[in-house]
Amino acid sequence: MTELRKRGGGGGDPDSTDNISDKEADVDDRLGTDGECDGDSKADTPDVPLSTADTDNTPQYLNKALEGLPPRWKNYWIRGVLSLAMISGFFLIIYMGPVALILIVMTVQIKCFQEIITIGYRVYHSYELPWFRTLSWYFLICVNYFFYGETLADYFGALVQREEPLQFLSRYHRFISFALYLAGFCMFVLSLVKKHYRLQFYMFAWTHVTLLIVVTQSHLVIQNLFEGKIWFIVPISIVICNDIMAYLFGFFFGRTPLIKLSPKKTWEGFIGGYFATVIFGFILAYLLSQFQYFVCPVGFNSETNSFTVECEPSDIFVMQEYRLPAGLQNILSWKTVNLYPFQIHSVFLSSFGSLIGPFGGFFASGFKRAFKIKDFANTIPGHGGIMDRFDCQYLMATFTHVYIASFIRGPNPSKVLQQLLMLQPEQQLGIFHTLHSHLRERGMLPPAPAAQAE
Repeated sequence: MTELRKRGGGGGDPDSTDNISDKEADVDDRLGTDGECDGDSKADTPDVPLSTADTDNTPQYLNKALEGLPPRWKNYWIRGVLSLAMISGFFLIIYMGPVALILIVMTVQIKCFQEIITIGYRVYHSYELPWFRTLSWYFLICVNYFFYGETLADYFGALVQREEPLQFLSRYHRFISFALYLAGFCMFVLSLVKKHYRLQFYMFAWTHVTLLIVVTQSHLVIQNLFEGKIWFIVPISIVICNDIMAYLFGFFFGRTPLIKLSPKKTWEGFIGGYFATVIFGFILAYLLSQFQYFVCPVGFNSETNSFTVECEPSDIFVMQEYRLPAGLQNILSWKTVNLYPFQIHSVFLSSFGSLIGPFGGFFASGFKRAFKIKDFANTIPGHGGIMDRFDCQYLMATFTHVYIASFIRGPNPSKVLQQLLMLQPEQQLGIFHTLHSHLRERGMLPPAPAAQAE
């Protein structure tokens, strides 16, 4: 394709927008648009400067303590120590409550966005074109404004009703969000530079795909949290468990390569991680289902201006008796077993997290191979960047959200009540009379007393 451009480029006006400069043709080669399908060829990969992800930032005290060990075992201990530290921090944040969880999700989202955008910026920056990074962060702000505004209207209706500025923002939220996006869109069009149009549109698409992958899916994590902390903790823990157990099984027993995109992954690790994760998820579901703090949807108390987790647990968090199939009865000598229904749901969550979730990691591996980088960043020694740890989490969060919407969620009385409170008094009164008549017709309320004869 590059040769065709060279042959056909001699007869036109060099300043015409129909012609592509040699510099932009070089960008096509570096961004992999030649049409060649060999993922390892030099033409497919951008010749970007060395990333900080390729440097070792392991703390000196840890390097000193592990010096003398073979590289394989040194990496094993570094990953292990840092994994324990991150898991401990995760439990601490859970203890701190919903606000801390929302803030940490936002922080992770911003860091993941920064890591991906930085990779694109290293390609873009070499051409000294304006506004790419500025517009990327502007679009991040716009998308977050839209999503968090939707969450505020859905879950904090009573608070919105009390504050007049919030009422205005809530009523025109989508229009304001669209206007903010249009402003960024117009700024992008104004930033277009002659002879670099194609590269700029690459970067525009880069930003939007990053927003789709990172921001949209991280918003689903928060949506899951509001359904109950158990829907936040269990999926995340499943991915963490699968990552650890697949690594351990692969480290000690791995012999058979699983996929070329990630040469260190093995079938032994993949299969061992699956069974270990299903067992872990089943036990964790049993433990958490016993506590109201984990199973109740996160609500907002307008009187105390604080989050609440008090409710009557739904049926999936109430112990039920199940009759075993005849074959299992003969093997186990049990006819029935007592389980929380959520434990059965955890098997499906664990299966997805173990069998499909890793494809999020394979996708990330392919992305990194395309740009010849080892990790997205070097934020966490032995692990890489934040995005390296959350590539599977985002896919898992999306599945959990879809699973809840398809098989779990029913009408939410608190949301209905919040929407009623946003209506005018006359509308509220009309709904009250309609509901009152409907309940009388169904026999759930006593009939109206007969009018006294004059």
